[in-house]
Amino acid sequence: MLILHAIVLGIVQGLTEFFPISSSGHLLLAPWLLGWHDFAGEASSLQKTFDVGLHIGTLVGAVAYLRHDVVRYIRAGVLAVVRRGAVKGTRAAHDGRMAWLLVLASVPAALTGAIFGGFIEDNLDDKIWLIAVMLIVGGLFLGWADRLHGSREIESFGTRDALLMGAGQALALQPGVSRSGVTMTVGRFVGFNREATARISFLMAILITAGAVLFKSKDVGSIPSDFYAPFLWGIVASAVTGWIAVWATLRIVSTYSFMPFVVYRIVVGVAVLLLLASSFR
Repeated sequence: MLILHAIVLGIVQGLTEFFPISSSGHLLLAPWLLGWHDFAGEASSLQKTFDVGLHIGTLVGAVAYLRHDVVRYIRAGVLAVVRRGAVKGTRAAHDGRMAWLLVLASVPAALTGAIFGGFIEDNLDDKIWLIAVMLIVGGLFLGWADRLHGSREIESFGTRDALLMGAGQALALQPGVSRSGVTMTVGRFVGFNREATARISFLMAILITAGAVLFKSKDVGSIPSDFYAPFLWGIVASAVTGWIAVWATLRIVSTYSFMPFVVYRIVVGVAVLLLLASSFR
């Protein structure tokens, strides 16, 4: 695997993991468009290992940006169990409840991934046309949701919201749907403002990504020495761009809207379908 390819894929993973445009879809589209076959033949067993590495990178990037929130919620979640005497309505009580609601929101996706993850990887991952369709459909739904009025702040996040956004997150196993895209869509539908929607989505991403890394690590094999450098550069690239993506998304949605992502999804989806209809591949 070329170091350049690893860096490009790391950048793609880092940006698209948190932009609501589907990281899994883009990681399949990029090699297809560029004609890369880094994991063909004997190297095919390394693809899942590389995927885990890129997810570790984006996890590091997101935690680095949201570190204050992460530390606060972990501390409050532990204290909510150890000390059950927090006064209702206090900041500590809210943070503790929020921490465990985020855990609850991760359950649907975790169960769906454990049950159907293998089937999707074996039967649907290589369907480029399906990725394109999901990009378009997901973009239309995100655009629809974004036009709705939403004024709820993150403090109002409740059990119903956790279950609905968690159920939406479970749909993102299909490449092209986008985990952040579907959770942001549901968040807007249930009335959260744009910034609260994005921040909740990112906090959910940290938990589900950490869980996915642990779950997939059992299938990770040894890395050949000639792959060390590409793997390292890919992880670094995904970490740096993951941090940038979280920062950029929060800036974009707090000052404008989700429409740039909506337009991008539709344009890319239509372009891929047109390429499929041509003699490109």
